[in-house]
Amino acid sequence: FRSIYGLEQEYFVVDLALYRARPDLMLCDRTLQGHTAAKDQQLEDHYFGNIPSRVMAFMKDFETEAYKLGVYIKTRHNEEAPNQFEVAPYHEEANLAVDHNQMIMMVMRKLAKKHNLKVIFHEKPYAGINGSGKHCNWSLCTNKGINVLSPGKTPQDNLQFLSFIACTLKAVHQYHFLIMSAVASLSNSYRLGGAEAPPSVLSAFMGSTLDELLNVIDKGGPRRNKGSEQSRLDVVGMVPEIFPDNTDRNRTSPFAFTGDRFEFRAIGASANAASAMLFLNTAVAQQLKMFKILVDKDVEKGMRLENALMKTIQKFVKESRDIRFEGNGYSEQWQQEAEKRGLRGIEDVPASTVALLEEKTIALMEEMCVMNRRELEARYEVKNQMYVKKLQIEARVLGDLAINHFVPTAIRHENMLLENVKGLRDVFPAAEYEELVSTQLKALRITAGYVNEIRNLVHLLIEARKKANKVESLHERAREYAAAVVPVMEHIRVCADHLEMIVDDELWPLPKYRELLFLR
Repeated sequence: FRSIYGLEQEYFVVDLALYRARPDLMLCDRTLQGHTAAKDQQLEDHYFGNIPSRVMAFMKDFETEAYKLGVYIKTRHNEEAPNQFEVAPYHEEANLAVDHNQMIMMVMRKLAKKHNLKVIFHEKPYAGINGSGKHCNWSLCTNKGINVLSPGKTPQDNLQFLSFIACTLKAVHQYHFLIMSAVASLSNSYRLGGAEAPPSVLSAFMGSTLDELLNVIDKGGPRRNKGSEQSRLDVVGMVPEIFPDNTDRNRTSPFAFTGDRFEFRAIGASANAASAMLFLNTAVAQQLKMFKILVDKDVEKGMRLENALMKTIQKFVKESRDIRFEGNGYSEQWQQEAEKRGLRGIEDVPASTVALLEEKTIALMEEMCVMNRRELEARYEVKNQMYVKKLQIEARVLGDLAINHFVPTAIRHENMLLENVKGLRDVFPAAEYEELVSTQLKALRITAGYVNEIRNLVHLLIEARKKANKVESLHERAREYAAAVVPVMEHIRVCADHLEMIVDDELWPLPKYRELLFLR
């Protein structure tokens, strides 16, 4: 079998001059401060709309260069958020798809400069609007090119289809936490859980037609004598020819069946897809191996092959029923239901990395001869280290922006207000003066309050970093950063965003969201 990927690469573009005027974008690939623009994506008029001419020229340029490198682009279009776009090559064998995706990203970064643009692959460069993912359309093909996840027209084909669907669901259910931990990163943590990005709990969406069929299989068949061999076989005739446009759309599902493949939507735009898909492929391979062992045992006992297949399919479907969910993945009800089903979600990145060291993970990877314990430990250490280092950089950059950009700008604004108050006193009588300056004095108090709060928060941020850096264990240090540093950074951003809406626009030192998102 060959694993086939179709990687849909989302990305933002921004004018190069504006990018260079934002230290946070240059150093962190995301805006650490920025109030939402009055208009962003609420009109829903950007998705599949007209591509701006400068962006179109850039697209044609990098598509031509990609073609020269043997990468064939199938799709280009606007995405949901302003200045967000998508490029998708043809589906191909896994190793080629991953390599070609990395090549495309490299070419795009290089050629964007020729058009005075900057490509941003960060998962959440702007707050308040959609982030960017790398949706992986995953399927399995035989050496003859037959897609085993595509429903067939004969009973034999349908048994094959149901066998591979059952094994996939069993694998995703058994290793759901490991698969989600593989996509966890600092940048992706800002994206997951909202704005059309998948939630942090993995579930499989099958669409109403296939989900209904799997429920019938789970219960033993459509007849009254449920569980009998004949009733199981009757289900095979119920498999419809499911076309991709006949399946439901559920953007809240991380792992959705779309007619002849699964779309894994949780991978971050900047990530290498191999890191996440490695665990999915290994888990499915293990379940296929177990599936064959069980079927062979029944056949050896004298059971017909078709009956043995349906018996094992039913067993796998029944054992994996908890991973199937057709509703809203963002809802509070699903969070509660997932907990009841024993599905573990990603609370934060450091907490998710422990999945790499769980005995179940080590047993899986060693059984399938993919990685040993030491290799998993190395990935565990690297993942924690990258989380800490990237968060250290973001905290330092935000502290610098706060003290050297936001606070001095706010003080200049305060001085303008003070000059205005003094000028009004010289012109107007005392009674009228008191009435006229009331709003200026109120604005002055608010501005001064935010300035003092930001100064205090930056001090707290520095102390929190110092405390976290003293923790010897890399994993515990990462957890300390997540628990103590991140909340302070979020508080600083709230204050700075409020200041942006108060301070004179001519004084504000950084390009605002309206320029970053709409200057094309």
